[in-house]
Amino acid sequence: MADASALTVSVVSADHEVWSGQAKQIIARTTEGEIGILPGHEPILAILGAGEVRVTGTDGVVITANATDGFLSVEHDTVTIVARNAELV
Repeated sequence: MADASALTVSVVSADHEVWSGQAKQIIARTTEGEIGILPGHEPILAILGAGEVRVTGTDGVVITANATDGFLSVEHDTVTIVARNAELV
């Protein structure tokens, strides 16, 4: 069962899932600038800019992925990051 104070996150590229799990914070670069996502964030849909996506897991470990040509979606503490190219750093 998901933690009520956590985000459910999926980072996917065009051909595979790069990372998924529970997180307490996400920082990503969009075309409008850098955005931070915490549990309870309002729903958004944003276009990814060139750069890194940093996911802080519920255990405090930071996972970093390069993600380009895609979007970020947030709804009901579920974050989906879809990119044409994505890979763990």
